[in-house]
Amino acid sequence: MIDSEGYRPNVGIIIVNKEGKLFWGKRIQQDAWQFPQGGIRENETPQQAVFRELKEEVGLDPSDVRILGRTEDWISYDLPKHLIRHYSHPICVGQKQIWFMLGLEGDESQIDLNSHDTPEFEGWDWVEYWRPVQEVVNFKQGVYHQALTELEDTLEKFWFHKYLP
Repeated sequence: MIDSEGYRPNVGIIIVNKEGKLFWGKRIQQDAWQFPQGGIRENETPQQAVFRELKEEVGLDPSDVRILGRTEDWISYDLPKHLIRHYSHPICVGQKQIWFMLGLEGDESQIDLNSHDTPEFEGWDWVEYWRPVQEVVNFKQGVYHQALTELEDTLEKFWFHKYLP
């Protein structure tokens, strides 16, 4: 599904653990790391897409997490010209994303990168909050910075209320 401007609607998923660290996934057979993300299907809400993608990419169920917040509006990025598939119609020039921050409620042992027939990730780690902005592929850095900036207060409120005495 591509919108009239050439952007594919998508969700981004930031999973935070009880130590305030973020899930950081290593793309399968690539030297690249990113947050889980995926397209929104026709007649699917962003929240429905988050839970579907969460299960497909990370193996977690909705009961394993809690929605802490989401970005207010779409955040978009353009694909580099060499990644645009000019032979497909409609042409996708980039993605527009709604980002969700999810607090891990269950145990990290529930994470299963092989829960889907075609895994997205081959490894993962818990990382400091701002590290992904520096390490993600350069054309996504602005989106990551914007999403993490918008959701930073959400994490602080969650952390303060849930884990501080």
